Amino acid sequence: MTNLAQLVTDSADRHRDRPAIRLDDAVLTYGALDAASARVAGLLQAKGVAAGDRVAMILPNVPHFPAIYYGILRLGAVVVPLNPLLSEREVAFHVSDSGSRLLFAWHQFADVAHLGTEGSGIEVLLVEPGPFEALLERVQPITALAERDGMDPAVLVYTSGTTGLPKGAELTHGNLLDAARVAVDLVDSGPHSVTLGALPLFHVFGMVSGLNAMMCAGGCITLLPRFDAGRALEIIERDRVNIFLGVPTMYTAMLHHPGREARDTSTLGLCVSGGAPLPVEVLHGFDRAFDCKVLEGYGLSETCGMASFNRPDRERKPGSIGLPVRGVQMRLVDDHDEEVAPGQVGEIVLRSPHVMRGYHDQAAATEQTMRHGWFHTGDLARMDDEGYFFIVDRKKDLIIRGGYNVYPREVEEVLYEHPAIQNAAVIGLPDPSLGEEVAAVVTLRAGRRATEEDLVAFVKKRVAAYKYPRRLWIVDELPLGPTGKVLKRAIQIPQLTTTE
Repeated sequence: MTNLAQLVTDSADRHRDRPAIRLDDAVLTYGALDAASARVAGLLQAKGVAAGDRVAMILPNVPHFPAIYYGILRLGAVVVPLNPLLSEREVAFHVSDSGSRLLFAWHQFADVAHLGTEGSGIEVLLVEPGPFEALLERVQPITALAERDGMDPAVLVYTSGTTGLPKGAELTHGNLLDAARVAVDLVDSGPHSVTLGALPLFHVFGMVSGLNAMMCAGGCITLLPRFDAGRALEIIERDRVNIFLGVPTMYTAMLHHPGREARDTSTLGLCVSGGAPLPVEVLHGFDRAFDCKVLEGYGLSETCGMASFNRPDRERKPGSIGLPVRGVQMRLVDDHDEEVAPGQVGEIVLRSPHVMRGYHDQAAATEQTMRHGWFHTGDLARMDDEGYFFIVDRKKDLIIRGGYNVYPREVEEVLYEHPAIQNAAVIGLPDPSLGEEVAAVVTLRAGRRATEEDLVAFVKKRVAAYKYPRRLWIVDELPLGPTGKVLKRAIQIPQLTTTE
């Protein structure tokens, strides 16, 4: 049997009464989740949906998400998970591009769902606690799993579209099943595991390493619909969470939360950071404050969020994304796809069981990204003599100032060493004489003060003369994506301070 929904049915066969999904006082056991997904499959079949059809869903982190997600898969249809923050225009693009037959939408997103599907013929099914359960009770459940091939698409995940319109990465049943098993093995999770589900489930990190991994292990994922550091600490204490998956902004917020020391977080044993590089100062600070180990990993939507990881039983190298995980080959190449010498910076390319089948209806983009049989990530890194990879930056984020390469992450790491800095982003701005100039935008910790001149001087002492930001400004907040990652493309450039 090859069907991603078997993660739930297999665990339900082993322990039906164990909690699978929790949201505060609401708990779905494996038996209840299995039954709910069977009724969702029955509902879809009654609506004329068949195996291979695409079904979109716009839901926050609520127990209805996994019930619908695995119900779609159970029927053999393809899940198209969408960001709840999309505008009606963006919803229209995603459902049209994916060819979705139907859209499940959380009742609070009814307006954008209806407007985004207007005139398309796509039916919208609103998901409202109470009425939705009543609807499911009236349909005949489908208890069997549709037989799928390992290369059949299971989930169509849309990339962020930073360089154009979003593209749908086709992740197969085989991709996602193997990724879930690898995620379980990497952190040695099992029925005893309780993961904090603070990452959005529509995003590949939360979906694969959180939801799918816990369903594979038979553990419990306790959901947090909208990240708030205080609520996260409260849930860790209340539910005795032992695994936390997050992005750097989450770790920073929890580390500096004023109520941190009042919470019992002693059950927290292992934390996984991904989505963006974790500043070394934050990593060490979190280690000390929570007395647990933070391990960095690396992956992309197109690779099920899987590529490399720092092993719990191996040396952890701060700043490193670790070693390739089981089944993954990684190497570094130059602009001509020739492997670079050891210690040199190159683009990460990889082969793996987790690499997507391709971009949906984007043959040219698929061929370009997968040229020579290797997936080209667009991320620049170097590798040490023990095989550990260190991300330098995104290829497109590289700043070339007067012919010199400046990697924003290097400058950001220095900014994070300053005691007043909460978050930092370094970007390149057009410059008539140098081509690009280095600029930084930062936020400050509560109660801390620093001037723009102070911060520039701090960096200037610690990096080469061509690297420090000549332009820097302090803002109240930085724009964040759905997982809490800083969106550099969305930074609004105010009147700049220039410091020579």
